[in-house]
Amino acid sequence: MLAAFTFNTAENLPIGLLDLLSESLRVSVPAVGLLVTGYGVTVAVASVPLAHVTRTLPRRHVLTGLLAALVVSSLIASLATSYRLLLVARLLTALAQALFWAVMGPVAVGLFAPEVRGRVVGALSVAGSLALVLGVPAGTWLGRRSDWPVPVAMLAGLGLVSLVTVVVLLPTSRPEEEPAAYGTSPDARRFGIVLAAGTLSATGAFAGFTYIVTFLGDVSGFAPSTVSVLFTVFGVACLTGVSITGALLDRFPHAALTTAVATQAVGMLGLYAGGADPVAAVVFLVLMGGALGPVFMTTQNEMLHCAPGRTDIALAANSAAYNAGIAAGAALGGVVLPLADVRGTFLAGGLLTVGSCAVLLGGRLLRCRPESVE
Repeated sequence: MLAAFTFNTAENLPIGLLDLLSESLRVSVPAVGLLVTGYGVTVAVASVPLAHVTRTLPRRHVLTGLLAALVVSSLIASLATSYRLLLVARLLTALAQALFWAVMGPVAVGLFAPEVRGRVVGALSVAGSLALVLGVPAGTWLGRRSDWPVPVAMLAGLGLVSLVTVVVLLPTSRPEEEPAAYGTSPDARRFGIVLAAGTLSATGAFAGFTYIVTFLGDVSGFAPSTVSVLFTVFGVACLTGVSITGALLDRFPHAALTTAVATQAVGMLGLYAGGADPVAAVVFLVLMGGALGPVFMTTQNEMLHCAPGRTDIALAANSAAYNAGIAAGAALGGVVLPLADVRGTFLAGGLLTVGSCAVLLGGRLLRCRPESVE
């Protein structure tokens, strides 16, 4: 949980320090934004290849190496005096995170009985969501009261705690002998359906969410100071959604995913249709926030069940697809924005999310269809 919190904070921390990084390194704000975009693209591209290359190594050794990379890259980043060195350090952290999500899930849930593994996935997701609600705001606050290298160096300290814990306490075993190394109900068709639905949902979400600041200001009429408060509300809604979904994940694994995607669709289309009203905008923003975290969490949980082969490869594929969806959604929103204003980005995102619902419901209908009798 601590490692998940640290990785997610490291990924998103530059968002809160854009102006400080731009001024300190003497580069443009869009160049600093590349520190986040390049990070996500690296995770998307590297997840599956890294999982494949390390598939025969003991998970304890792999996690030790990944957390060591997190510590070293965070220290390099905190000492960087040039944009190029900071970018290299960020990409090293991204490579570590690309494999971390694939390895961490099977190792963590494998320590518990199968009937409570959904709650374990939920706990890990809560930690990841806390990065946005607590980690990034706290790092931003600290960076603005000292300097941006301070919170970055603190990430190295958090990573070191996780590293020592894994080295001392985690047992060593062959990857194929891990209790959660393979799916509990292998199903290649279900795997494809969940992967497609998750990608569509991520693309839809970030087609609009990338431009949420513009939407809340131009369409809903909120002042900049209020928009900052609404970001906190969004983060709390995300954390609440993850917590509630995690508690129910073992009992309703399939319904949890469909419900999360449907809620995201309602939130996005509601913002498109009624976002000009401030009260309605807050309600639908909370719905969207309450769904965004659970969507990824529930797809990860599905991979532990339906993976047609090793779960680490399936989780890597899911992480890669989701990050590709994030990048595609941001790009799509950028295309729609000048053509149909910022409300159009939420319409496009909402419709893509409806498409994700259709994929899930279509898969359920195929699953329920009775076998033909010869």
